[in-house]
Amino acid sequence: MDETEKPMGDSPSDEEILDVTILDDAVEEPEAESAFDRPGRWYIVHTFAGHEQKVIGALNNIIKSRELGDSIYEIFLPEEDVTEFKGGKKVTVSKRMFPSYLLIRCEPDPEIFYVIGSTPGVTGFVGAEKTRPTALTRREVDNIIRPQVEGVEQPAAKRRMPTHEFEVNDTVQIKTGPFATFSGHVAEINEDQLKVKVLVDIFGRETPVELDFTQVT
Repeated sequence: MDETEKPMGDSPSDEEILDVTILDDAVEEPEAESAFDRPGRWYIVHTFAGHEQKVIGALNNIIKSRELGDSIYEIFLPEEDVTEFKGGKKVTVSKRMFPSYLLIRCEPDPEIFYVIGSTPGVTGFVGAEKTRPTALTRREVDNIIRPQVEGVEQPAAKRRMPTHEFEVNDTVQIKTGPFATFSGHVAEINEDQLKVKVLVDIFGRETPVELDFTQVT
């Protein structure tokens, strides 16, 4: 047989191998890193109201002084960005997702549980069964601490609905626009669009006027 002829059943050519390799690479996706897969287990700790940062500071001091860094790995305070309206101005602030609660990643060791539970400001573990607290599941951890994908920027966490000072039937005054200084009462509140519909008395007739939250007080 001529050496230049390609008999049936021969190995694929270099070009065909290259095509398959490119195809395989194209479908390969980076894996998300879940906080659940880090060493230890995650637990929820309850603190006195407003003592979250004090507990974090006290625990960090204990970890350092007793050299417990290989048993208590991480303290996580869940926070989120919330839009609020204060004094007629829109501001974005960080707020506790779960006030009076902390997430702690540590070894499931009764002695470690005792150290954490006896920290000043801590009232106990959530879901505690005698001396052994209940660890969070993967789904619970991922719902609070978003999994990270290497090389991929994570979108901002979904913000909660903005808080505001208005209620239906409230009497408000318009600050800006063609109806500035007019007063009226709130007929509707649209939190998605950050707007209110105010019924204003114009020439003896009640007229609905749609305004931004920042336009009324």
